[in-house]
Amino acid sequence: MRFERRLVQPRWLSVAVPIGSVVVAFGLMAIVLLATSHDPIATYRRLFDAAFFANGALTSTLVFCTPIVFTGLAAAAAFRMQLYNIGGEGQFYWGAIAGVGIALYLGDQGVESTPVFVVAMVVAGMLAGAAWAAIPGILRAFFKTNEIITSLMLNYVAGLVLTYLIIDSKSYWRDLESFEGQTFPLGKSIPEEAKWPSWSLGSVLVPLGFGLAIVVAVVLWFVYSRTRFGFELQVIGDSQQTARFAGMRLRRKIIAVMGISGAIAGIGGASYEGDFAYQIDPTGLQSSFFGYTGIVVAALARYNPIAVVPVGFLLGGLQNAGYTLQGADFPSGLVGVMQGLILFCALGGEVLVRYRLRFGRRVVRAERPAEATP
Repeated sequence: MRFERRLVQPRWLSVAVPIGSVVVAFGLMAIVLLATSHDPIATYRRLFDAAFFANGALTSTLVFCTPIVFTGLAAAAAFRMQLYNIGGEGQFYWGAIAGVGIALYLGDQGVESTPVFVVAMVVAGMLAGAAWAAIPGILRAFFKTNEIITSLMLNYVAGLVLTYLIIDSKSYWRDLESFEGQTFPLGKSIPEEAKWPSWSLGSVLVPLGFGLAIVVAVVLWFVYSRTRFGFELQVIGDSQQTARFAGMRLRRKIIAVMGISGAIAGIGGASYEGDFAYQIDPTGLQSSFFGYTGIVVAALARYNPIAVVPVGFLLGGLQNAGYTLQGADFPSGLVGVMQGLILFCALGGEVLVRYRLRFGRRVVRAERPAEATP
């Protein structure tokens, strides 16, 4: 038994492997449930009912999946060029900080136009996320520093800044006027005009951020698959040595891709505040782990921006169900374990896309006896 690299990758594998990864992950999770004396069929039925089929479940799932789709797109944008941006979490925080900051400022200036608020929050979040992602990008481009370590460490720095703004200081973002804000550290609420609208599809409310995430996914797919810039990124991801011989400017591309990745995560942070949160909540943001879940989404979608949307919707539904059903009779760590299993199965499935398993007998050739020298 041996692995052989595939010279040609069949297209059907790109669909079969992610689906197979999810099926295998659910099968392994069923074993875990049986080992902990839980009925897998009943547990899965409750899980999917709370995620997709119960009254109001789809609306809640869209709330949970929107930031996950943004961070998944951010991770996919970088991973396509073999740049491992693990800092989507911190870039998401900065997008939220910048989005709320500009909304509060425009509210103080007397602006009452919701479209102006939305555009300003998107631009502010995009710029803040891109600037934060540019730090590991510059370190990688000019100093060959490992972007995995630097982007990961910057997540903790962004989290500390988030905590400082609301809990440890009297910043512009902190509510110092209301009774609740004077009693307990709270973030200022954005003006009513700054709250993003949503669409009603029957009984389902679709937030503006989710529609924006679909637009970002389509634009990212077009840029990466239909432009010269995207072609160069693919060449660089496959072989940096070939890209150098072709005269491609690696440093610029590295910084540009990290900036694009951070900008998408930053838009997600602004969307989160404009669609759902309406104020900076350090504890809630840092306990949601949107950036890390986005990495799982990107891996399962095989870094395809279009595929990130349904995969993010699936994992968002599982998270929604986990919060809804959490209790004494429901395994509280079920969703986290399931996400971990899905990630490992997706990474294992990636091996089957690149390599194929060969079975056969090893042929042992008998050595000829050495000829005697006179």
